[in-house]
Order: sequence, then structure tokens, then C-alpha cells
Amino acid sequence: MQHPSFVGRILYIVIIGMLMLLGTGCSSSSVKDKEIQPDGAMVNLIYYTLGEPDKDLKMVNDKINEILAKKIGVTITYVKVGWQEYEKRLNTMISAGTPFDVAFASDFTAYAKRGAWLRLDNYLSTVGKDMYDIIDPVFWQGVRMDDGGIYGIPTNKELAVRQQWTYPDELIKKYDIDISKYNTLESLEPLLQMIKLQEPDYLPMMLDKDSQNFFALYGYEYVIDKKLPLMVQSLDPNSQVVSIFETKEARQVLDTLRHYYKAGYINEDAALRENQELERGLKVFWKASEGGPLAENTWSKFRGYKVVAHPATPELVTTEGLRGGIMAVSSSTKHPVESVKFLNLLNTDPEVRNLFNYGIEGVHYTLDDRDQVVPIPPIDENGNAIPGASPNYAGVTYTQGNWFILNTVGGQFPDPLNKWDQFRSSNARVVKSSMLGFTPDLSMMPVQMQNIEMVWQKYYPSLMTGSVDVNTELPKFNQELKQAGLDKVKAEVQKQLNAWRITHDQRL
Repeated sequence: MQHPSFVGRILYIVIIGMLMLLGTGCSSSSVKDKEIQPDGAMVNLIYYTLGEPDKDLKMVNDKINEILAKKIGVTITYVKVGWQEYEKRLNTMISAGTPFDVAFASDFTAYAKRGAWLRLDNYLSTVGKDMYDIIDPVFWQGVRMDDGGIYGIPTNKELAVRQQWTYPDELIKKYDIDISKYNTLESLEPLLQMIKLQEPDYLPMMLDKDSQNFFALYGYEYVIDKKLPLMVQSLDPNSQVVSIFETKEARQVLDTLRHYYKAGYINEDAALRENQELERGLKVFWKASEGGPLAENTWSKFRGYKVVAHPATPELVTTEGLRGGIMAVSSSTKHPVESVKFLNLLNTDPEVRNLFNYGIEGVHYTLDDRDQVVPIPPIDENGNAIPGASPNYAGVTYTQGNWFILNTVGGQFPDPLNKWDQFRSSNARVVKSSMLGFTPDLSMMPVQMQNIEMVWQKYYPSLMTGSVDVNTELPKFNQELKQAGLDKVKAEVQKQLNAWRITHDQRL
């Protein structure tokens, strides 16, 4: 039998060797690296986020861990889950109690109500104070839940996520079109008709099964999100909650979309098409996307041709908009302090934030003489760029923290050097929704909420893309929503909104 001191020395040498391997990033992206180091300081966090798993994800993960280990004594297991699988995976993990520490919080409000996220208020005054101070206060107002708590870290970016109507720059110049004149769905018809006749290579209008919030053109916003089709008028402090598909505005939208679909303006697969960026090079005349100032630069890069954009909705701050890009800490994490330290660094350290977004300098991008990021395209075995190939690494910008410490992007469609100043100017101009911060608590109605969503899934994609007859399908939709309990939910939301308004007015 070996002497205890001898065994102890052997274990010590082995553990020191493991620490050296972690320091050099040799295998630090493995889940097995959760072992604590001898001084108890090194923790590995499991981090899930949205995005297609990249070819070089492990390489980037290793580089991230070199930096995190030095700066805050933490490493991460960086897991990206594809666009179509992420929400289902997250729901499964939370329902099953699968261990993880940090995640991009899709459907943030619903999971917060379920107790999935850690309350962060105490940490934001200590290890998370730097990011709390740097993120616009309006974001904190928008993510604060009805119990007064903060359960997620909002992405510090544009406050008003506007619906923008995008067009190919080439065609706008060719036909001398003033895109600022087109602000209603109906006004688009002459353009769509012209494109169908004159430009057969272009699809006049692209929609997908999530469609667009065309009701925002009439001043409406959802009380939670579109899966609960209850809305209010954003700027009317006395607006009543309405079932949107019972309104005359919705009927007008649906009739117009049906007319466009029958005319061949809308893609035939719209009701089945997943919500994602257009395939590179796909020729589409009109498409609505959500974004802030200068978003057309990013869309141009994705599509491979220059697009121009016109905002169709005002610079309005809504609760739903502010909750679209949140990172949260699991309420079951064993490492709350380390998780908040990680989020704090990601939101305040340009080296870390740029690494997550762009990858490794010299491998995935270079910096030009203006310190702008120029992506390095994937190359073939002969060293030639592969046309249309996905990059070997790319972060999903809105899911991973503070934008204002990112380098701007150069290359074919360069950002202006004052990009972030333009964002700050936009943020200074925004108008707040009259119900900013309101979150109804519908936890006492799980059956109704589930049934309503099932009905929504059945009818919304086809109606909102013009794919079915409105006269026959809309009455069925509204009738089945009533049977699912929408009127009861509407009454409860109205009751809570009335109470919130009284409390909110007293605070003001």
C-alpha cells in the first residue's frame, strides 16, 4: 500500500498538469473540464446560445477560455444550437432539469415566469456592477419583471427595434424609386406589380411563417408576444386590450395579403418557410426585417448584394422589443457568481466581446487601417475563396451582449466609423410605449395559454401570408380562439393592466 503523502504528491502533480493544459486551451471546451482546480478558483460554465454550430467553434472556444481563465478564472463550454432547434432544446433542458449555467433566453418572459432564471439584483450591485452601469437604463426598465426583479442581461444595442422594409439598391436606382413614400401594405402594390412584370428574376415579396407584425403599422403592440393575439395601442395610455384578429385593421391586412398571394407577389411556400435570413444571392425585391440604424449594411453582407432600407414603424420602445436579446443565468446553476462575472466581462471587455462576435483575428478576420473588421472567407484546397460559403465562425450579434464595444465592420459594405454614435443618437430620440415594463401574470391560466397557442399555430402562418381564403378561415380562427379561452385571458390581462396603470401613474 502506498504511503498517503506519496499518493498526495502524485495527485498534486496530475492536477497541476491539468491546470497547465487548461491555461493553454488544449481541451478547455470539453464538458469534462468542470473539475475544480486546487485553489478552487477555476470553474467551467456551460453556455448555450442560438446559431448554427460553426466549423471552428471549438477553436474559438479554446481561445475564449485562454482569455477567460486569465481574466476571471473561469472557462466555458460554448454550445451553439441551430435556429430551428434552439427553442425546443432550451425548453427540454429547463423541463428536465438538465444542468447548464448561462443561456440566450429565447421567450424570456415565459421562462422567467416558470422560475427558470436566476434573480440577479444582488449580483448587479457587486460582481455585475460594471455591466449594470454601462447598459442603457431603459433596458433595465424593460426587463424588470412584475415582482420588481431582474432575471436577465439585455443586449445593449438599439432601444427601438424597428420594422424595416428592404429593397435591392440596384432596382431602386434603376427605377428611381423613393422608398420613403411606401409606408402601408397597400401602397406597395404598384411596385410589386411592376417587379413581377419587368423583373421576372426577382420574387416581388418574401414572407415566412412568422410573417411580420403588420399591425404595428396601425400603432398596435402585443401585450406579451404574437402567440397570444392580444394587443393595445402603444401610445394611448388608456387603450383597451383587443383581440387583434377581431379588428377592422387586421381584416384589412389579411385581405391585402390574400390579394398579393393570389396575384403571385408572395412566395408560394410562405406559410411553411422558416424564419431566417435569405439565402445568399437570392433575388427578392421586398422583405421586412427588424433592426436598428444602419442594419442594411449587415443585410447587404448576408445577401451578397447591396440593399437599402426604410423604417416602416416609429422609434418606439416596447417591452417585447427590449426583451428580444437577453442572456440569463439558470436558477439551478451551482456557479452564480462566476456566471455573472462571465456576463460582466462579455459586456465590458472589447477583446472578449469581439472574439465572441467575429472569431480570432488573423484566422476569421483582419483589421484594416481604420481598425474595422474585414472577414476572411472560407477557402478551398487551392487557397481560393469559396463563393457563398458560410463563415467558419460567426457570432449571432444580438444574442451575446453589448454592441457598443464591438469593432465596426469594413469590407465590401463598410460601416461608417461613427456607427455607434448614430445608435446613441437614435436611442436618445426614442419614444416609450405607454405600457413599457408591463408583464401580465397568466400563470393561473396554463390550459388556456396552451390551447390558444395551438390554435394560433394552426391558423396564423397561413392567414398572415395570404395563403388561405380569409372569408372562410378568419371566422374559424376567431371562433376557436374563443373556445380556447381567449376572452377569459383578455379580461385578466385588462384587469392587470388597469391595476398596473394606477400603480405606474403613482410612481410617476
